[in-house]
Amino acid sequence: MKKLTEILSASLKLGLTSFGGPVAHLGYFKDEYIDKRKWLDDKTYADIIALCQFLPGPASSQVGIAIGMLRGGFLGGVVSWLGFTIPSVIVLVMFALLYQTFSLEGAAWIGSLKIVAVAVVAHAVIGLGKKLTPDQPRIAVALIAAMVMLLFPSAIVQVSVIIGAAIVGYFLFSKQAESKVQPFSVSVTKKQGIASISILVLLLIFLPILSQTASNIYLSIFDTFFRVGAIVFGGGHVVLPLLEQEVVPNGLLSSSEFLAGYGMAQAVPGPLFTFASYLGTMISGVAGAIVATIAIFLPSFLLIVGALPFLSELRKRSSFQGILTGVNASVVGILLAALYDPVFTSSINNGADFGLAAILFGLLHFWKTPAWLIVIIGVIVGTGISYTL
Repeated sequence: MKKLTEILSASLKLGLTSFGGPVAHLGYFKDEYIDKRKWLDDKTYADIIALCQFLPGPASSQVGIAIGMLRGGFLGGVVSWLGFTIPSVIVLVMFALLYQTFSLEGAAWIGSLKIVAVAVVAHAVIGLGKKLTPDQPRIAVALIAAMVMLLFPSAIVQVSVIIGAAIVGYFLFSKQAESKVQPFSVSVTKKQGIASISILVLLLIFLPILSQTASNIYLSIFDTFFRVGAIVFGGGHVVLPLLEQEVVPNGLLSSSEFLAGYGMAQAVPGPLFTFASYLGTMISGVAGAIVATIAIFLPSFLLIVGALPFLSELRKRSSFQGILTGVNASVVGILLAALYDPVFTSSINNGADFGLAAILFGLLHFWKTPAWLIVIIGVIVGTGISYTL
């Protein structure tokens, strides 16, 4: 119990203060878990980060879950996730309730949040592009993925693009894989790992069937967000196009409602995947938020438990590294397509909007202004502009 209390205290502190996205989160984690509390050494921490980079889902959340599991078993992982996630969940649920209660659809500051989203997503595209598409072959994969998504925008096409990129990666990038990869020692048994992956696969197969046969809004929400959480490569920003394709074309949310929540999600600490809490609330109240939040993070738990016993061996295989190289390149293209539609097309209405988005992007990208401060600046300036035009 003492260890669980320590994990909750540390993770809650991080959940209240970790602004700036996944890369910044990892810096906060190192400071709290490694430097201050000495729960792990630098080498083990680096190996955990490498492990989570190979899995779909929110990398920083998965690192926190893994550290919690190593410190306090499975319950330690759950407690670590709760502490890191709950603060932003509460803020985004409250924002959604306020949005609905006061009919904020046409409010000037809501329009400003959408402009903020343009700057943030553009920054994410460039950041991911530098990291995941550093050469011409990977740039080509990204551009083709973007073109396909712009021509045929749908959730099914998006999954097909990811699968296609994995096949291309196997044949094109396997020879470029790193030859020396550090092994990763874990205590989770292979039987537990197989059981966890089996649960994940069964849920992916049967949830869509159940949601189609049973007319239940919560089952439908769980199915949607679970699938998204299971296939998102590249971190929190990449969840944007997947979720948009799931909720906007189906009429669950308008594009304006979607982007307003995404802009607000930039202003809170913790994982960007808590954007699901806002969406769940908009769809079906607080109960919808709880279902959506659990569903989108559950694959991360199952993948961590399932991958720990096997990933050390897989990471040494060039074919596995090649597949992930292709997938990561396609992620950049998918996000690039989302930057245009729905982010840009739904947010930029005139030259003033574009100018503000450009300034916010410059502050974020060149001056390294924190994302939460970008939100504040964007709302204040954007609201002021709207009243002067």
